[in-house]
Amino acid sequence: MATALIVLAAGKGTRMQSDLPKVLHPIGAAPLLLHALSAGGALDPDRTVVVAGHGADLVEKSALGFDDRITVVRQTEQLGTAHAVAQARPALEGFTGDAVVLYGDTPFITGDTLAAMVAARSDHDIVVLGFRAADPGRYGRLVMDGDALSAIVEFKDADDATRAIDLCNSGVIAADADTLFSLIDAVGNDNASGEYYLTDIVGLARARGLSATVVTCDESETLGINTRAELAAAETAFQARMRAQALADGVTIPAPDTVIFAHDTYIGADALIEPYVVFAPGVTVESGATIRAFSHLEGCHVSRGAVVGPYARLRPGAELAENAKVGNFTEIKNATLAEGAKVNHLSYIGDATIGARANIGAGTITCNYDGVFKYRTTVGDDAFIGSNTMLVAPVTVGARALTGSGSVITQDVQAEALAIARARQVNKPGLAQRLMDKLKALKAAKTKDH
Repeated sequence: MATALIVLAAGKGTRMQSDLPKVLHPIGAAPLLLHALSAGGALDPDRTVVVAGHGADLVEKSALGFDDRITVVRQTEQLGTAHAVAQARPALEGFTGDAVVLYGDTPFITGDTLAAMVAARSDHDIVVLGFRAADPGRYGRLVMDGDALSAIVEFKDADDATRAIDLCNSGVIAADADTLFSLIDAVGNDNASGEYYLTDIVGLARARGLSATVVTCDESETLGINTRAELAAAETAFQARMRAQALADGVTIPAPDTVIFAHDTYIGADALIEPYVVFAPGVTVESGATIRAFSHLEGCHVSRGAVVGPYARLRPGAELAENAKVGNFTEIKNATLAEGAKVNHLSYIGDATIGARANIGAGTITCNYDGVFKYRTTVGDDAFIGSNTMLVAPVTVGARALTGSGSVITQDVQAEALAIARARQVNKPGLAQRLMDKLKALKAAKTKDH
């Protein structure tokens, strides 16, 4: 059966104390909204509708950046969850199938849990996701009659007996789309908040003779984010999960609590990740590679046997082939290092192609930017770039060529040639002492005047 996702992302998130819409605050370097969309993606939805409100333009940009097929609609007034879901109706005009309502600030629900909800739809008209809470607090309560869900009662509207129930409502609901919108049409706002609660559809459904049930998940999946403290707690939980998964996948991480992962970090088995490494989005590290301590990687690919760091930075577009080496205090950006190439220390290599087994000496810089345009540098196989060489792009150094230390290379260097581009050294006997004496005398005179 076809499935549509309705992701509610209209809340301002006042308690976040931020101008940024709540659903765009990051966990694992990705907005909360993208985590929710990724979870829903496990259902292979035919349509996805995001209901935006506060900061709608920013929310729309984020959603379409994830999947440009998503439809973003506006909830201009915040009148409750049922009202928010109702805004998705025009975008789902003519859709036949199930609708699953998710929340953009609830990032940890798994695809398996959503699949279980969809499976339960074969026996029930409405399926609600619930969880047993260690501290039910102010969650809405799920009132059961055997395996049938009788009602969802908001905490503020619940009596003492209902508040004693520990089965709580996550807010996630699955139902036939036509049924869902028909029930929403009947929802009123006669409650303590004067809002249109999505949860009221369960009682309305039972009154129509429709069935409802609950699928449960671990409480950790339903964690919602409303404050900075909850965001920090969610980040901690996310990092713990990513570290545990990496270790289970065969990655060696001697100090896992010091390593930071992004939502899409991929690391192969038998890779070694030393302490205090940060993975920003878009990183792939192949099996057997080594990432040494205090390195920062983003948007890059590190092949088998390659070594990065310590104290190295790989920026977007960095591509390291097998057995390439990037050492301490070296930055690589939009550059390819072929097999066995070495940039061992104190260098910047940007917009460049470095050939196989080439050696880039300490202090080398590819001068790739003139303030307006970027230019590329090419270094051939087995070339040797002397320490403190400036490679002024666009420039090519041929295979097996050498550059002298301290050279400023502005013209192409032929294969196997030696390029030396530096001023001739001139020594002036005795001039250093005379100059120093003169400067000291000048300083003394100025001190005496004051």
